[in-house]
Amino acid sequence: MSSYRKARKMVEVSVGESVRILRELQGLSQNELARMTGIPQSTISAIERDRIRLGVERAKVLARALRCHPAVLVFPGWELDSDTAA
Repeated sequence: MSSYRKARKMVEVSVGESVRILRELQGLSQNELARMTGIPQSTISAIERDRIRLGVERAKVLARALRCHPAVLVFPGWELDSDTAA
């Protein structure tokens, strides 16, 4: 059993899903997030449904409100390849 390797759970998450997940984890409605960011609720809804692109500036604004790094929103599935890590 020395070659036993723990299973890893991986879930593919889109940019919009990452925004929705972080918003819901913080107990915020789309309207509350809209008030906090100045981004219209309809735009937040469209972002969460991946109907419009998040964009760098919106990512920064949303990241501040959701208390995370913008990369968490923009690159939700990013994983550093252990073979290329220095």
